[in-house]
Amino acid sequence: MTDPATLIFAASTVAVFALLLGVALPYADRAQMRRRLRGVALRRRELRAARLDDRRRGLIRRDESHNLLRAWVERLKLRDLLLDDAQRLRLAQAGWRRPEAATLFVAARLVAPVAFAAAAAALAYGDVYRIPPGLRPAFVFGGLLAGFYLPGVLLLNAVQRRQAAFARAFPDALDLLLICVESGLSMEAAMSRVAQETAGASPVLAEEIELTTAELAYLPDRRQALENLARRVGLPTVRAVCGTLIQAERYGTPLTAALRTAAQENRDARMAAAEKKAGALPAKLTVPMVLFFLPVLFIVILRPAIVQLTVGR
Repeated sequence: MTDPATLIFAASTVAVFALLLGVALPYADRAQMRRRLRGVALRRRELRAARLDDRRRGLIRRDESHNLLRAWVERLKLRDLLLDDAQRLRLAQAGWRRPEAATLFVAARLVAPVAFAAAAAALAYGDVYRIPPGLRPAFVFGGLLAGFYLPGVLLLNAVQRRQAAFARAFPDALDLLLICVESGLSMEAAMSRVAQETAGASPVLAEEIELTTAELAYLPDRRQALENLARRVGLPTVRAVCGTLIQAERYGTPLTAALRTAAQENRDARMAAAEKKAGALPAKLTVPMVLFFLPVLFIVILRPAIVQLTVGR
């Protein structure tokens, strides 16, 4: 086991395996995500058809099955107390649209403060860490505050990650939507085609556009579907594009002209953001260069002189 040749061979084998795994995993994940999106889209179409059929026949389906957690949350009226409209909107923007998402979020806001306070009390009053007696109540209170605000912070981070993923693919999706509309497809067919084409590159964008396609199919007002898209995403660029499409439909402006203008504006905005990042890059590289590059450079330059001085002595 201590033979250098054996160790080099084992390290090379592990490195090659990690390289092959790193190359193969993105393709496997992309194929799995594409199959998942297709299944979700198919299931959504089936549910929409069943819902429309039930509406035609005058049937109203209600799910009377409530789990224990949901029953306690609704019985104690905790949802109205710990979940406001802004947080409901953030849940939708984070992609957590299942009926139990709101219940789990409220339960997390109730359980996390108690759990963090109990953990802080165990650390403060235990024998592992020597915390001064005067700071122990403040330590427990800090754990309580951390547990109370942690679900909101995690939710905000999920919203920001989803918005960033949507913003990266939105200009390309607008270009593709413009091409589909110019080729003669309707708005619903064009959005469905865009969702299919962008499913592998951006599952977040494909899901949102697929939901908008479903709403365009059964909502009586197309404006409501576009407003829902802007509300679910929460980006100013998406809100501006949806407003442009609403105005084009209201006043009879050609849809291709509105899409072309919106696509050009988003391309310009993406280029401006890239130029801004490129302009800020030298300032951001100053500290890493001073800390990491310059010491190594000085060592490489001064090492021969140091060796000569050492050997000469």
